[in-house]
Amino acid sequence: MTTFAPLIEGIPVVCHPDPTDGMGIAKMSHKYKATFLFATATFFRLYARNRKIHPKMFENLRMTVAGAEKLPKEIRILFKERFGKDIWEGYGATETTPVASCNVHDAIVPDTYHVQVGAKAGTIGLGVPGTAVMIVDPKSFEELATGKDGMILIAGVQVMKGYLKNKAKTDEVIKLLDGKRWYITGDKGHVDEDGFLTIVDRYSRFAKIAGEMVSLGLVEAEIMKLMGENDNFCITAIPDEKKGEKVVLLLEGEKEVETLKEEIKALGMNPLFVPSDYFKVDEVPKLGTGKADFKGAKRLALELLNA
Repeated sequence: MTTFAPLIEGIPVVCHPDPTDGMGIAKMSHKYKATFLFATATFFRLYARNRKIHPKMFENLRMTVAGAEKLPKEIRILFKERFGKDIWEGYGATETTPVASCNVHDAIVPDTYHVQVGAKAGTIGLGVPGTAVMIVDPKSFEELATGKDGMILIAGVQVMKGYLKNKAKTDEVIKLLDGKRWYITGDKGHVDEDGFLTIVDRYSRFAKIAGEMVSLGLVEAEIMKLMGENDNFCITAIPDEKKGEKVVLLLEGEKEVETLKEEIKALGMNPLFVPSDYFKVDEVPKLGTGKADFKGAKRLALELLNA
């Protein structure tokens, strides 16, 4: 969207080498009258909290799109309050080059004047043109009913041919069904009656604790209710001799571990969801895109536990 689309369609584009430099990006947006802005939720949080950025710097934006990680409700609301702009959430993977779905502006159908709703808050939108989305049972690959959570499969012209010189790995994620090549995303979600897709979690982001499957995403969502503006945290799971796995929380920012422990206790969560260990860290692991680095978080938790 920021490289090939502009090259193919002749769209003027301006790039900045540091996505964390909110003021630099805001200045470029104003100078070049940018109409589209693409970023991750992590970076949108930085822009919305930067009080030096004046709303007029983003006044020309017509579409602001978040991808690569889940867009928390509080970031969407804060960005709207600061700049008067809605953040549309999109979704995809490298293997879908890279867009599969996105929220967009409402549109009026010319012949009937019917209003096609293009966005629903909390969802990752409708499949982009030429894309098919199917929700299946992750074991049997049977298609599930509308609204039921299951494995998200994507088919369309944007699905990759395969991993370079790695047929075995390709065969693990590409499945032929109904004459289509489907990419197995590894994400858990559902499609509603209007065709909007919602992600619930990643199947890989589950911990098996005392025989029960615990969603780390759900644990994060509960604890997020307690976090202030200046705090960042990550939930991971590591092996445990007694319970198979245990939940670990890495905390960055101003909030103290003991304070957070008491607040989490007061939430009244299922005991299996409550972190067993808490570690204060200088920085929660992040990928270059600003996305949470879950593998890095697990490695750091293991290092801290064994230190």
